[in-house]
Amino acid sequence: MARGRLRIYLGAAPGVGKTYAMLEEGQRLRALGAEVVVGFVEPHGRRPTAAMAEGLETVPRRALVHRGASFSEMDLDAVLARRPQVALVDELAHSNVPGTRNAKRWQDVEELLDTGIDVVTTLNVQHLESLNDVVRQITGVRQRETLPDEVARRADQIELVDLPPEVLRRRMVHGDVYPPDRIESALTHYFRVGNLTALRELALLWLADRVEEGLQRYRAAHGISAPWETRERILVALSGGPEGETLIRRAARISARTPGTELLGLHVVPEDGLTDADPTTLDAQRTLLESLGGSYHQASGEDVVEALLQFAEAENVTQIVLGASRHGRLAAALRAGTGERTIKGSGPIDVHIVTHEEAAGAAAPRLPHPSRGTGPRRYWSALAGTVLLLPLLTLLLAALRNHLDLSSDLVIYLLAVVVVALVGGLYPALFAAVAAALLADYYFTMPVHSLAMERPNEIIALIVFITTAALVGTAAGEAAQRTHQAVRATSEARALSRLATAMMRGQELPALIEQIRENFGLTSISLLERGPEASPEPRWYVVASAGDRPPEKPYEADVESPVDENLTLAARGSGLSTEDQRVLAACAAELGLAHTRGRITGAAAEADTLAAAERTRASLLLAAGRDLRVPLHTAEEALARLGDRRGGPSSQETAHLVDTARTAVRRATQLVTDLDELSRLHAGALDLYLRPVDLNEALAAALDDLGPGGHTIAVRLPEQLPDVIADAALLTRVLTALGADALRHSPRDRPPVFTAEVLPSGRLEIRVTDGCPDLGPEARAWGAATGLRAAGTRGESLALRLSRDLVEAMSGTFDATTTGPAFVVTLTLQRTAPGGSATPGRPE
Repeated sequence: MARGRLRIYLGAAPGVGKTYAMLEEGQRLRALGAEVVVGFVEPHGRRPTAAMAEGLETVPRRALVHRGASFSEMDLDAVLARRPQVALVDELAHSNVPGTRNAKRWQDVEELLDTGIDVVTTLNVQHLESLNDVVRQITGVRQRETLPDEVARRADQIELVDLPPEVLRRRMVHGDVYPPDRIESALTHYFRVGNLTALRELALLWLADRVEEGLQRYRAAHGISAPWETRERILVALSGGPEGETLIRRAARISARTPGTELLGLHVVPEDGLTDADPTTLDAQRTLLESLGGSYHQASGEDVVEALLQFAEAENVTQIVLGASRHGRLAAALRAGTGERTIKGSGPIDVHIVTHEEAAGAAAPRLPHPSRGTGPRRYWSALAGTVLLLPLLTLLLAALRNHLDLSSDLVIYLLAVVVVALVGGLYPALFAAVAAALLADYYFTMPVHSLAMERPNEIIALIVFITTAALVGTAAGEAAQRTHQAVRATSEARALSRLATAMMRGQELPALIEQIRENFGLTSISLLERGPEASPEPRWYVVASAGDRPPEKPYEADVESPVDENLTLAARGSGLSTEDQRVLAACAAELGLAHTRGRITGAAAEADTLAAAERTRASLLLAAGRDLRVPLHTAEEALARLGDRRGGPSSQETAHLVDTARTAVRRATQLVTDLDELSRLHAGALDLYLRPVDLNEALAAALDDLGPGGHTIAVRLPEQLPDVIADAALLTRVLTALGADALRHSPRDRPPVFTAEVLPSGRLEIRVTDGCPDLGPEARAWGAATGLRAAGTRGESLALRLSRDLVEAMSGTFDATTTGPAFVVTLTLQRTAPGGSATPGRPE
């Protein structure tokens, strides 16, 4: 029996329309003649969703009782008995009520698929197991119901149901997602714009990886090895040489020119695991690569070019960045370089050859250090041993002259050369071979005590000896060098592995530093951080330390390993070798990462605390607004009834007090309304609709809202004034608030003034001036020379703050200044085009 097909509608958050899309697909399949049943659908009281389910056959749910409460779940046995062609099952990650056959709904779906039934289902990205921790960090909410990623990845088809965060929040405000009592809490917590944007990106990235997996499977199934440029992938080859940073930066610039490009770095290690690359250099290059958004990879192979091209084909790489060859012309003539061989084998992959300072001919040639590989101690020990061993061996062979011939002498000398090679490497071996040949010629060939040779066979024997000694010494020296590198690499890996394991276990910095001290046998060690304060002599602070009398300053240490310009590792103890210092530098880098991670974690925790406090404050403000609105309204009605009952001349004082109280209550009511709107605006719950608005109509509505005082305001507008792009209700609200504020602060003989003009930039400027009805040229010049920003309670009033935020929400600018004797509020908004056309929409 063929397995059924699984189709998943994936969404970033509740309310994007997954269930509606699933039911719409069910209706489409039903119209095509397929047998479609609803196994389980939860409309959550949403009328459009419930309407979409009408006409579809529904399998009755199974009723269950758990802990005294009644629940309903999908009746799996009933759906299996009905055996439709397609089953619609909502909420794939749902946990079933105890007492059902399976613990999870996705297990019920697996049974349906195994019997050949196609299933259409829904899933939110926050329910994927691999993203659970990430979602908790973003939203602060841990999802209890999770789904193994592998279940979703096995789906035959996944379709993303997407909505921009602003649209989803607008649906929330209109009550299309949650009931009214949950809207404000949802908007200020889980459904914030930042949260929804991050969840949307997670869904897109997860689905993109799923598409990439499908593409790779298709290419593998059809034997396609040539890269498909569905996405630019740039690979930079890192040899571990000093040119690596130049190549990484060049590759990053190439990657930055094409959005969506992926940057990869690859270092190929020989199959024996031994490499001449400096681990410290590679670590620095890896850090640089990751800081530029790339990912570091390492592969092993006998042939570097072959391993590089195999990796490029496997990762569908489209461009490769290589450094110009560091070999000279002679080496290039004898064998094709890495770049040339890569170009020949790359096929459709573009190859960039980047010049650098280390390229052949660009820098002065440098001979390899004689002691590299074996260490200076063994190198000089081998040379000293050669100087002592060969003379003693020559005296012994001279004493046995009558019992040994030249061939025996040369074999014994060859043994000495091999011993020197094993101890000191190549160069001491070559020195010993030449010295042994000269001693054999001087003491054991005719004529004796002369470098001249008379017998041809002796000449041939010496030439063969020198050649054999050089070859054997070279091989033995290489083996010794490789052995020494292997031992060093094993020691370094063991030390770094122990440190990494300790870091993964969450050990604190003091424990990590103590472990480093024990590994290197140091007396004491400190991690020092430079103080931020500026001073002639930098001040250092001990972040963590271990041992007896740890150094408190870098210059107090016997060994120092800087992490960066502000962090260094200082230690006291016996001097370390160059290799040990290199490993210590790697450990210091790991400590620097641990220190940085700790600071980031602390900052994140502090940010979470501040965010929680801000959410609490916003919730309290919203709650306070709701709680205060009712008693204020009641008090206003009571004052109105009391005012209606007053009468007669004797009640004049009472009438005055009632009017005063009523005015105060109205101001308090307006204050609460402003506070509520300001909170909704900051929470993103205030819906905007921008369209062309007649400023004259908006001003007339604002003056009417101001009551009798509004008729005293002077309005001076040009006859031909274009419409302004704004939300009509909010613009009226802003003008009303500014007019009321201006009336409260204007003297009776100088009422406020509303003016407007079209600026050369094409925007419309509206000014509200109180205290000075007509600002002449002298006052304007005085304001330009001595104008001050509004300050104190006037500039920080709630009305002005609300007006500023509303204007900025409508893509305008708001400015409040004290100019001469007047307080001027200027707001600038976009106007319609000269022809009167405009495009309504939301602000960017």
